[in-house]
Amino acid sequence: MSANTVPLPFSCTLRSEEETAKLAQRLAPALGAGDVLLLQGPIGAGKTHFARSLIQFLMARDGHVEDVPSPTFTLVQTYDAGALEIWHSDLYRLTHPDEVTELGLEDAFETALCLIEWPDRLGELVPETALTLTFSQGDTDDARQLTLSATDPRWADRLTPLLAEASYD
Repeated sequence: MSANTVPLPFSCTLRSEEETAKLAQRLAPALGAGDVLLLQGPIGAGKTHFARSLIQFLMARDGHVEDVPSPTFTLVQTYDAGALEIWHSDLYRLTHPDEVTELGLEDAFETALCLIEWPDRLGELVPETALTLTFSQGDTDDARQLTLSATDPRWADRLTPLLAEASYD
């Protein structure tokens, strides 16, 4: 980690859905195949909005416009953004980590950009290189607190140019 690296965990306040979408769009260009984002937080905390914004940005960059529904009932939705495959998973309804294997997520962790809502359902299958985004209610109905954390030190270096220039509380 360099001297000018933004340290993780990094916390910020997102005052609106628009700020959440803008952060997703700022992070999107730094992401690629093999990256896993673990989206934690209670129902209504902004996980799906963040994922939808990120996916739509990456697809639009490749000239595609597509609806991005929540994968709550399908468990997994996949998207192609040019050469990048994106897996958006909502594991809320899973009852055991063995069900993750049946979905094919372990392989996707290596070959696709994976956005995982309710990552606690992964159990021991959580990739060590994942970036965790923890969403919680902010001080107004529209505001959210977001904390980014990772055990892999490479995330701090990768995210510094994106987070250092942004103005967050």
